[in-house]
Amino acid sequence: MAGIKELRQRIQSVGSIKQITRAMEMVATTKLRRFQDRATSSRPYAEEITGLVGRMAAMLGDGVEDRPLFRAGAGEKTLALVVTSDRGLCGPYNSYLLRQIEGWRAEHPRPVEYLVYGRKGIAYMNKRDFEVKAYLQEPPLEQMDYRSAAVVARILVKEFLSGDYHDVMLMTTRFVSMAKFVPEISSFLPISGAAFGEGDGAGSDLILEPDAETIFDQLLPRYLETRVFNALLEALASEYASRRFAMKNATDAATDMQAALRGVYNRKRQESITKELLDIVGGAEAVK
Repeated sequence: MAGIKELRQRIQSVGSIKQITRAMEMVATTKLRRFQDRATSSRPYAEEITGLVGRMAAMLGDGVEDRPLFRAGAGEKTLALVVTSDRGLCGPYNSYLLRQIEGWRAEHPRPVEYLVYGRKGIAYMNKRDFEVKAYLQEPPLEQMDYRSAAVVARILVKEFLSGDYHDVMLMTTRFVSMAKFVPEISSFLPISGAAFGEGDGAGSDLILEPDAETIFDQLLPRYLETRVFNALLEALASEYASRRFAMKNATDAATDMQAALRGVYNRKRQESITKELLDIVGGAEAVK
C-alpha cells in the first residue's frame, strides 16, 4: 500500500495531467468550431455544383460517357488519396480509417498506390506493405485552402489521365456531428453518372451562352476540386471532433482518479492520526 507522501505526489501528478488534457480539450473545441463551420458552409456549394454538372451532363446525353474522365483508365492499378492526422491524441480517428482501408485492400482486385496526407498515415503505411507513391505535406492540412485542394485534385486527374491507373479513390473521414464521424472510401475517378443523382435533363430548353458543352468542360474541374476540398475539410473537422472527445474522456478519467486517490489518502491520513493518538494515550497510561 502506498504511503501518504507517495499518494500526495500521485494526486499532484494526476492534477497536472488533468490541467493539460483540459487545455487540449479547449483548444480542440475551438478549432473544431472553426473547421466545422467551414465544412458545413462548403456543403451547399458542393451540392449545387454537383447538381449543375449533373444537369449539364443530362443535356449532353450519351456523349458524356465517351470523355476520358468518365471512362476507366487504361492502367491496371488503383490510385488512392488517404487523409489522416499529423498528430496523435485524437482517439480512434486514424485507427478507424486505417482499419477500413486494410479491409478494403484485402478484397480489392488490383494493386493500389497511395498518396498520403498526415504523418500518422505515412508512419503506419511505411511499417507495412503499402505502396506509397507520395507523401503530401505542404501545405499542412490545417492550412489547406481551396487553391491547395485544387492542386491536389489536378494531381489526381493528371495521374489518372496518364494511363497508369484504372481508377482513383478517396479515403477520408466524413464529418456527421460533433459526436459522430464515419470513415469513407469513395470513388473519385472515373466519374460515374450516379455521382450526380438522377439527371432529368431539366432546363434542356434553355438557351445557353456559351453552349452546354463548353459550360460543362469549365464546370467539371471545379466539381472535382470542390469534392477534394470538401473531403479535406470534413476530415479536419472529424479529427478535432475525435480529439475533443478523447481529451474530455481523459479529463473525466483524471477527475475520477483524483477522487479515488483522495479517498485513499484521507483514510491513510486518518489512520495515521488515530495511531498517533493511540500511542500518546498509551504512553500517558504507562506513565501513570
